[in-house]
Amino acid sequence: MFHGLPKVVTGHRVTWPDIQGVIRGHSSFVTSVAFSPDGQRIVSASGDETIRLWDAETGELLRPPLEGHHDRTWFTSVAFSPDGKRIVSASRDKTIGLWNAETAELLRPPLEGHDETVESVAFSPDGKHIVSASSDKTIRLWVAETRELLRPPLKGHGVSVHSVAFSPDGKRIASASHDRTIRLWDAETGELLRPPLEGHEDSVNSVAFSPDSKRIVSASGDKTIRLWDAETGELVRPPLEGHEDSVTSVAFSPDSKHIISGSDDSTVRLWNAEKG
Repeated sequence: MFHGLPKVVTGHRVTWPDIQGVIRGHSSFVTSVAFSPDGQRIVSASGDETIRLWDAETGELLRPPLEGHHDRTWFTSVAFSPDGKRIVSASRDKTIGLWNAETAELLRPPLEGHDETVESVAFSPDGKHIVSASSDKTIRLWVAETRELLRPPLKGHGVSVHSVAFSPDGKRIASASHDRTIRLWDAETGELLRPPLEGHEDSVNSVAFSPDSKRIVSASGDKTIRLWDAETGELVRPPLEGHEDSVTSVAFSPDSKHIISGSDDSTVRLWNAEKG
């Protein structure tokens, strides 16, 4: 969203390089980024043990970095609530943090329950629930307001769960795992809706629903992206190939027409979701 000359941000100092818009400030690798629903802010999580809030228009740091849940360790995932008022974060300290997006204050003690690193977190479309995925092989659903666990952990994956997402209609949860499968859960009952989606030949690193909730896209260490029918679990078309290394992240465009992917091959690729 940078306008005019691209900017680089280092702390509070803005410089004007001859490269495309880059925000700098973290002192280690960045694990997760997200836009606020209104598109005015960006939140980022990093291995430098901080979360940072940026102005999406100027690239400026909006406030001092958010630090730690209770044990100083790096953050793995971050997301805005649908109303943009809260931020949820996941950490290697096995906890989940809930922050005031305006004041950057931790709203209450971190959510505890996972036995290992929390790999991924997301809000439900109505903002009432938080879903988390962990290296402890479980998926957990929390009430955002009370911090209570909504139901017993969802179990089924054989190893670490890397990514989790709510469908935009709020009816389903998709999870992706190192066990090479994607699982679809009923968000209301916690029941597994169908047999696991299988086809990837390596760890599934990222999963996302299309805005109309009809399709699921997945990214894998097998260097491919796969598109699935969210109702039947069937593969919609042959795998999308082109990346030269593990595909680490994937997402749909708001109009469902495109898919964007990021990879360890240092590239970002944009795909036609209809034609592949």
